[in-house]
Amino acid sequence: AHVDRNILLSNNWIQKIGRTTYSLYIACSTLNLSPYFSEQLVANISGMVDADGVCQCVVYLPDASFPADRVEHLEMWILSIFTDLQKETNKIQEYSSKIILYEDQLANLTVQVENMENSGISFNELEFELVKNEIKEMVILITQLKDSLNGSNIIIDNLFLEIQNLSAAIGELETLDKNNVLVIRREVSALRKQLKECEEAKNQTSSPVIPGSCNHGALLNMSEPFIVQLNWKGLSYKGGAWGKDPEPATSNRELYWQVPLANDFRYMQQYRYYNSYDDLRLYRNPHDGRTSYYGQGSGMVVYKEKLYYNCQDTNQICRVSLNTGNFEMRKSLPNATFNNMFSYAGTPWQDIDIAVDESGLWAIYATEESTGNIVISKLNETTLDVEDTWVTRMYRRAVSNAFIVCGVLYATRSINYKQEEVFYMYNTRTDQDITISIPFSKINEYLHGVNYNPKDHKLYVYNNGYLLTYDLYFYQQTDNS
Repeated sequence: AHVDRNILLSNNWIQKIGRTTYSLYIACSTLNLSPYFSEQLVANISGMVDADGVCQCVVYLPDASFPADRVEHLEMWILSIFTDLQKETNKIQEYSSKIILYEDQLANLTVQVENMENSGISFNELEFELVKNEIKEMVILITQLKDSLNGSNIIIDNLFLEIQNLSAAIGELETLDKNNVLVIRREVSALRKQLKECEEAKNQTSSPVIPGSCNHGALLNMSEPFIVQLNWKGLSYKGGAWGKDPEPATSNRELYWQVPLANDFRYMQQYRYYNSYDDLRLYRNPHDGRTSYYGQGSGMVVYKEKLYYNCQDTNQICRVSLNTGNFEMRKSLPNATFNNMFSYAGTPWQDIDIAVDESGLWAIYATEESTGNIVISKLNETTLDVEDTWVTRMYRRAVSNAFIVCGVLYATRSINYKQEEVFYMYNTRTDQDITISIPFSKINEYLHGVNYNPKDHKLYVYNNGYLLTYDLYFYQQTDNS
């Protein structure tokens, strides 16, 4: 017999046995379930006649109750998807900021390579290695970014391609520079000129160089280093600076100072000075002081009993009185970079290097506008305002240190563990620069503070914790000097 759902319900012929099991009590025949529940034929069911002659059969009908467990599972699934989506959104924001940073670094590297291509200056192996190391760092960063994205991205792929092209360009430039006949001829010509000047200087009667004056020509040579002593804090304080005040308040007074940095070559807070060379050598009668504002890097100097240094985490110059220990002032150096952006090679945190020559205070630094090339500024010793500025063609991170004599910048670079070289000079009076070669010895690899004293024509160098001095020798004064 055909079983109709309405008939079953109205005549109460269905007895529920379990959750989805029902007994149907109908006349004994084959049961055909019509598509009332799922709108399709479910099954043909055969019944069984009992002792009373009633046909019984069992069918399984869907549960008409609300599927709460399935809805709960669906809600949890949606929440999981939303959480994953939020994580991926945060990743995209983080990677977008990283990509902007990498693009800026890549643009800076491109400018550096263009400067190397267009400059007439010959670059040594160390300078090429510096640029190549920056490119390698970029490659590592981009590779990590690609791996973290678990796939490819057009922007990242383009960045990676530009870095590969840049690496190939610097490699080709390095090869060309090594084999460039014009560069070799220029070096030979410079050596011949130097030899001729040496012969002329040898044949002439030397006139004495008056201390504190500029009655001489360019730098000719340097003496062997004289080891004065180890800094007062010990060998672990490898970074720092020291020197002799060229103009103490009392003319017959000698003021020797030293500032060891913390072990990270960065932080400066303590300083010490002595009122005589004998006291310095014997560690006797020291005067210790602490700055109220931390300094950073080994670019400090003492001039007229005032300590000048780079204030921590800023492009400002701080000034402290050694006599009173009072903090006197701080002044921003316009556009100067800081916090290790363009510090010297091998000497971290010395982004701002304060120098003294016969005319007073100078600052040696770099700006983003100069794309990392050395910038020289003459400072007013009272206000610390910038009075004049010159931009050189020398990349600051290719230089290990620098000093100024009579308005002429001299830059050094490392040759090996025991040898250094003054290789570049820039004359602020003529706006001209030239490559030179004046090698000199050192006792350890890195030069930190390098300070010139115009009164005795010595360099005071802090070399891995040791206090050294060098005598400087100059060409005679000529009309072209």
